[in-house]
Amino acid sequence: MLKPPSDDPLLGSADDTKLIDLTDVDIRLPLLVYVSREKRPGYDHNKKAGAMNALVRASAIMSNGPFILNLDCDHYIYNSKAMREGMCFMMDRGGDRLCYVQFPQRFEGIDPSDRYANHNTVFFDVNMRALDGLQGPVYVGTGCLFRRVALYGFDPPRSNKKHASMANTEENRALRMGESDDEDMDLSTFPKKFGNSTFLIDSIPVAEFQGRPLADHPAVKNGRPPGALTIPRDLLDASTVAEAISVISCWYEDKTEWGNRVGWIYGSVTEDVVTGYRMHNRGWKSVYCVTKRDAFRGTAPINLTDRLHQVLRWATGSVEIFFSRNNALLASPKMKILQRIAYLNVGIYPFTSIFLIVYCFLPALSLFSGQFIVQTLNVTFLVYLLTITVTLCMLAVLEIKWSGIELEEWWRNEQFWVIGGTSAHLAAVLQGLLKVIAGIEISFTLTSKSGGDDVDDEFADLYIVKWTSLMIPPITIMMVNLIAIAVGFSRTIYSVLPQWSRLIGGVFFSFWVLAHLYPFAKGLMGRRGRTPTIVFVWSGLIAITISLLWVAINPPAGANQIGGSFQFP
Repeated sequence: MLKPPSDDPLLGSADDTKLIDLTDVDIRLPLLVYVSREKRPGYDHNKKAGAMNALVRASAIMSNGPFILNLDCDHYIYNSKAMREGMCFMMDRGGDRLCYVQFPQRFEGIDPSDRYANHNTVFFDVNMRALDGLQGPVYVGTGCLFRRVALYGFDPPRSNKKHASMANTEENRALRMGESDDEDMDLSTFPKKFGNSTFLIDSIPVAEFQGRPLADHPAVKNGRPPGALTIPRDLLDASTVAEAISVISCWYEDKTEWGNRVGWIYGSVTEDVVTGYRMHNRGWKSVYCVTKRDAFRGTAPINLTDRLHQVLRWATGSVEIFFSRNNALLASPKMKILQRIAYLNVGIYPFTSIFLIVYCFLPALSLFSGQFIVQTLNVTFLVYLLTITVTLCMLAVLEIKWSGIELEEWWRNEQFWVIGGTSAHLAAVLQGLLKVIAGIEISFTLTSKSGGDDVDDEFADLYIVKWTSLMIPPITIMMVNLIAIAVGFSRTIYSVLPQWSRLIGGVFFSFWVLAHLYPFAKGLMGRRGRTPTIVFVWSGLIAITISLLWVAINPPAGANQIGGSFQFP
């Protein structure tokens, strides 16, 4: 779409019609190429991961930049200096061991209250900052600056002591880059690994050399001499463009390691996490770059159903990771122990939904049965409960003070953690098990970004209620707790010896569960209380079923005697 610029600067001209004077400004624009890869029936195109790998190969032949910026289609550059800040990490001393620089995601079009925690402030401003002190943040799929050779599946420089004394030749450098998890690679194996494109294979050492730090100090290892990048590039010709078209064809990846060891990794709906994990597993490090002005901005779904489907896709990918060879328990010794625990948490967190749902039903069970959650409220239990509560509060305060996030943002994150944990996470566990055990593939639709018909209301999507089966568990939890509160009050009021302490304890924990689910209940109301009929139908059915089930399990006292007095001989 834009041809390669000339080697000589091109200054702008004075024009009264322009708001900016470009007289002393170089107005050359870089090469711009739009890639639409070949797709044929019968081929697995591997969705986003396959598209990214096609872009990596095409760009290696046409431009071969040592660094690659990855942005989703709904993101745009908000800070023109973000690329330079990311490259400063790559080009600094020791920066040749960095595989990528991850920027935080910032979103526009979110409702002021951030009802469904779309900003993900706790994750991007707490978790990712903490990971930056280990081996580096995880790759989140967008807003990331990659080192090209790290995507090629090579080990970082100086990762193996036996290569430290090797001469700095092109061949030995290729050998050093070619270390895989299991065996050393050499130039003769490159066609099997990267395909049979000589253009692509020849570009690999060039990209590695151009991405090295400047050797302007004796302490810089694996550097490049000053002035090595001033050689003008050859202009694109027809054969180069034809080769770029060839490497994005469907058949090119056949019998190669693309998607397995090279490029974005296939086989998971969360290919971003797996790709970053493979790099850290080879010994690479990553950096979290938070700029004063947001580097990139994008959009996020503010509709409840779309948000739940988004979380479902992420959680299903985490379950797939847990049951695959990418489980952090199987990581190599090159990954630090704390980094391994962080990746293990990525694969485990959906399974916490099982315990979370049990916790959400416990207060209701207490009110139904008339017994408190524990049999006796002794001093030991109260001290234990107080210790746990104070510890959790101190951790929350520490997160807020250290990261600078607001209390409301932290609370929104807690609320949606319960909403997602009782709905999308549980479904993800079931779908992940189906895929692993039965081999049933799960198809996901792209997250809807806009669905409101009201063009005058920026947040019209927030009030749209689209029914999904993911809503059934949270609705059940709310109805059970509300019915349990009513049952508990009735029992206590009409009891001969009211036990108010047990009632207050059960009601408090039930209200605590309902407080976390409040944004979900508010989302079901739609705009101005226009709740869909399906919500009332399901709520009524669930309430009636639970009531009848409880009466059958625990019939009222004296029912047997009354029934017996009417028996006929």
